[in-house]
Amino acid sequence: MSTTQIIRSSIIAGICIGIAGFGYLAEKSIIGAVLFAFGLLAVVHYGLKLYTGTAGFFKKGEFGQLFLILVGNLIGCLLVALIARCSPLPLQETAQNLLVSRLNSGPLNGGVLAIGCGFIMTTAVQFGRQSKFLPLLFGVPLFITCGFPHSIADAFYYLCVPVSFLADNALEVIIFYVSIVIGNFIGCNLYRVISNQY
Repeated sequence: MSTTQIIRSSIIAGICIGIAGFGYLAEKSIIGAVLFAFGLLAVVHYGLKLYTGTAGFFKKGEFGQLFLILVGNLIGCLLVALIARCSPLPLQETAQNLLVSRLNSGPLNGGVLAIGCGFIMTTAVQFGRQSKFLPLLFGVPLFITCGFPHSIADAFYYLCVPVSFLADNALEVIIFYVSIVIGNFIGCNLYRVISNQY
């Protein structure tokens, strides 16, 4: 894929995850966690570029592409977050509560927990690439129920939080976010590292 195609695909993937996150904030329960799976199913079905769906499959020399995918995903999430601000539902309050909970756990714990999400996502996507979608339906509610941060879903939640709160806690949010991006990356590659498939 060309750079332009990668960016376009990653933006659409971010939109899919943003819509899934919108649903979860609207119904923050096991029902919302199951509905969130729509986002991952759409990403896999359309073959879109999602950070957590790509990090476990990238090859040597493609690290720069992975960064582009992350940026595109964030742009897609931002677009949906702007739409979410028009909703009469208490999405901003729910997102802020979630973010406060994340920050209270600290970046080290957040990064470690994010490893679990990365592992689940790579496993589920591997099944999805073989047209076996049941692991996606189970994997998504699993990482949400466990409280494993998903770097793209979390980006959407953070972008839904009132701007004043983000401004007041910008450095803390950035440090925490970087930790879960790294944690997801480690989790996505856990199987490859242990099985020496690099």
